[in-house]
Amino acid sequence: MRSWSPEVDEVLEASGWTPGRRVDTASWRAMFESVGLAMHDAAEAFLQEFGGLTVNVSGPGISCARTPFELDPALAWGEDDRFAEWSKAVGRRLYPLGELDHGRFFLGIDEVGGIYLVETWVASFGNMPHAMENLVLGAAPRRIDEGHEPARLPF
Repeated sequence: MRSWSPEVDEVLEASGWTPGRRVDTASWRAMFESVGLAMHDAAEAFLQEFGGLTVNVSGPGISCARTPFELDPALAWGEDDRFAEWSKAVGRRLYPLGELDHGRFFLGIDEVGGIYLVETWVASFGNMPHAMENLVLGAAPRRIDEGHEPARLPF
């Protein structure tokens, strides 16, 4: 799932990531299947490689501040309705990945590897591996309205 700049490699490695990393996703799968959110293949592959990481970035970014994020789907527990509703609205199956900006926003992934900011609105960081580059380097996601028209975020 990787193909990004050396800077992103350094940040991820400092967060505990290594090439070929694999973690067990069974507990996250069971947790969300119990409320009707099935883990799709893209979510499983992403979480096997990046699940459990906390990425502490800050400072100026490309088009917004670099914002820390934690890749633990359990942090989105209880928000299954939000992910289900936005899945319907954007026409993709969004699966929880964790939190962005210390819980200010949630992160999700669709079945083709697109990474999303999920709140009372939704925005796309793009597809992996470019999405990871955007998250780490501070590129603002593009807001997606229910009509599927992207618009720039206010930050």
